[in-house]
Amino acid sequence: MEKILVVDDEQSLREVLSIMLKRAGYAVTAVSDGEEAIEQVQKEIFDLVITDLRMPKVDGMEVLRAVKSASPETVVLIITAFATADSAVEAMKQGAYDYLTKPFQVDEVQLIIRNALEKRRLTTENILLKREMASQSSFAQLVGQSEAMQKVFDVVKKVADSKSNVLICGESGTGKELVARAIHYNSARSPLPFVAVNCSAVPETLLESELFGHMKGSFTGAISNKAGLFEVANGGTIFLDEIGDTTPTIQVKLLRVIQEREFRRVGGTQDIKVDVRIVAATNKDLEKAVADGSFREDLYYRLDVIPIRLPPLRLRSGDIPLLVTHFLARFSKESGKPMPTISSEAMQVLLGHEWRGNVRELENLIERVVAFSTGGPVTDADMRGWLHRTVSPQQQGGVPTELPEDGLDLEGMINGLEKDLLLKALERTQWVKKKAARLLRLNTRSFRYRLEKYAIKGGRD
Repeated sequence: MEKILVVDDEQSLREVLSIMLKRAGYAVTAVSDGEEAIEQVQKEIFDLVITDLRMPKVDGMEVLRAVKSASPETVVLIITAFATADSAVEAMKQGAYDYLTKPFQVDEVQLIIRNALEKRRLTTENILLKREMASQSSFAQLVGQSEAMQKVFDVVKKVADSKSNVLICGESGTGKELVARAIHYNSARSPLPFVAVNCSAVPETLLESELFGHMKGSFTGAISNKAGLFEVANGGTIFLDEIGDTTPTIQVKLLRVIQEREFRRVGGTQDIKVDVRIVAATNKDLEKAVADGSFREDLYYRLDVIPIRLPPLRLRSGDIPLLVTHFLARFSKESGKPMPTISSEAMQVLLGHEWRGNVRELENLIERVVAFSTGGPVTDADMRGWLHRTVSPQQQGGVPTELPEDGLDLEGMINGLEKDLLLKALERTQWVKKKAARLLRLNTRSFRYRLEKYAIKGGRD
């Protein structure tokens, strides 16, 4: 339910607007002066503020500035009986959504309010889309015909519409987030947000603010009120990746959200109710973490209501050809290049690889294959070069320490290693060529020659 703050020193107008808005299904707070309005916006986040322009002590422009300082995403609508061109222009410069002159038609106000809230919703949706960076389709990105993966698909279909929490366990790169997305987009919650957060990538102090939001001034750098990801995900699903890396403090706060379905923002005093389904994931053994005291037992059992175990790629090697075809088609389409063919010998190289990075490692490899494809079939020598190793168990590290009995393609392996190091140097330096060249102890001319040799384009000098 969207929250609206009405600010006007005229009681009759406050009451008319409040009644109209409540009948339309909004949560309404009405105050009689600008000082009280500023107090409200400093302790609560509103979707829309409707404020009179002329009020004693604190006027509507001050309320507008306070709202935009505390909560920049909040939409502000100015209403007044003393409209001038200058005041309208100034209000819009300060960030007002629109400007209405009294007396006004109720239908007119209702339309403007709907449009203003739609703008707010679209802004939130755009933020979510930028966060996701991935397909929202249900099973489109989950690929596998092995018995182990078919069991995973069956569980996802059965539990998608359940309200129960889900804990996905598996090694890094096995596709835990894809399973979480599949659960969400096959559920009744699919029209509402799917919000993913990597708990291991954010420091504890920032993670608390990221999850639960904060109030302006609650810590250094908190320059405005901010809604947390649990609020953003309200009605939908929140995916807590690498939950096993959270600290005891965060674990306590997560436990409260699960038990009470409410939380407080950092520096806040009000409890905020949410309806969010939690899907968590970890690459750690949480039972062992519970035993050694690094993970709360009560939180573990709250999360592990529906367990899903993802098998590592080495235990479902029969899915590798299917995954290779899937990634080849995807990256070829994205790059606008013909889809390369993989020789049977090259496929045997892939089937024999240990895949410590699981599906993510395979995905990265195929993206590289497509990027450097010249149109011919990919041979086993090419594939060994891309992998920087043969599949011999005696081999250690990225370069073979012994010559395999059937020999190897030395030039292909060296070329593959060189290409990979060029790309890694560029990635580390944000594609600044001079810096990348220095990392590889190459002069600029030699570095450029190698980029042209492997058709590596992009970057800046």
